[in-house]
Formats: sequence, structure tokens, C-alpha cells
Amino acid sequence: MIHIRNEKESDYAIVEEITRKAFYNQYIPGCVEHYLVRRMRHHADFIPQLDFVIELDGNIIGNIMYTKAKLVDETGAEKEILTFGPVCITPEYQRMGYGKALLEHSFQQAMTLGYDVIVIFGSPANYVGHGFLSCKKKNICLENGKYPAAMMVKELIPQALDGRKWFYYDSPVMAISEEEAQKYDDTLPKMEKKQKPSQEEFFILSNSFLE
Repeated sequence: MIHIRNEKESDYAIVEEITRKAFYNQYIPGCVEHYLVRRMRHHADFIPQLDFVIELDGNIIGNIMYTKAKLVDETGAEKEILTFGPVCITPEYQRMGYGKALLEHSFQQAMTLGYDVIVIFGSPANYVGHGFLSCKKKNICLENGKYPAAMMVKELIPQALDGRKWFYYDSPVMAISEEEAQKYDDTLPKMEKKQKPSQEEFFILSNSFLE
């Protein structure tokens, strides 16, 4: 029996713990995502209405959090959009459809708030099945004009983007200090840092660009 609801303050510790377990050693030895979760909740770009947990039989097994981002065209016109992350399911329940349910619920709620575009960074294998496309196909690039292979876009409303060139800017809250994240991690129960093949995959993907 699953239930998706907004996160409450009493959930904060368990959500951070789940995030830490889901991401530890996934992309780097250790992780920073649980520290990001902690920072996001108090930032002006955080959207509490799109902060969800998913429960299985009354126990939280995952969460998703959104912040505001923006697209700016070549004339300087801005469009407010969304980005999400971290999004995670506790390791023992991954690949069972719970993440899909969480994503789809959040998309519906985002539309009710009037948002029509989401841009994310991640592994395409995890998101193309949810309607995400390469940002290059929608002419969305970074400030430097590059198109990262890991940057994807989903139009919540068809034709929300009109083909013009857009430059993507995420929230300043995403620019976290790895040193500060490590200091916070040091206050938590120790987890062993390891080298994993997924870290090399992440390095390759995060440093790949489309021409």
C-alpha cells in the first residue's frame, strides 16, 4: 500500500538518511545529496508544495524535491521553470515502480501550480521513459552555449517551448561546497567510502557534450 504526501518537518531526519543511503558512493566516494536536501528546504527557490515523500505501509521509502530555475532567451526574456533533485528511493525498494509513481505524482502537481517545463541533469536511461528529451532537441543550453549530454527537458504542457534558443540557469542553492558537505557528513554515523564503477560512468556522462 503506497501513499504519496508532502514532506513534514518530522520527516526531515528520515528523508536525509534515505537520501544519504541512496546516493552514498553512487557518483563519488561518499555523497553530498543529503547536505543539499538540508540546505534546499530553507532557500527562497525551494517549492514546499512539490516536496513529496512516498510511504510503503506507513514507512517513508523515498522523496523528491523541486526548486525554481529559469530559462533566458537571447533578448533577455525570462521563463520560470522547475528542476528537481535529489529524487531517491531507499536502495532495497529501487526498480520496483515506486520512483515512477513519485515522479508522475509530482508532474501532475507541478502542472496544477502552473508550471509547464522541467529541466534536469541525470542519466538519460532513468528519465527518457518519463518523457524527457535531450535539451538540445528543444534548443536549451548552458550559459556557455554548450549542450550537456546529461541535461534533459520535459514539457508538462505540449509545445510549452516555441523553438527559440534558451539559456538554462538553476538555483544558486545547487552550488554547494563539497567541504561543507563533508563537515556535515562527519557528524553522521560513519559510512564507508568506496570506489564503484558507477562513479566512472557519472564522470564520463557529466563531462560529455552534444555538438
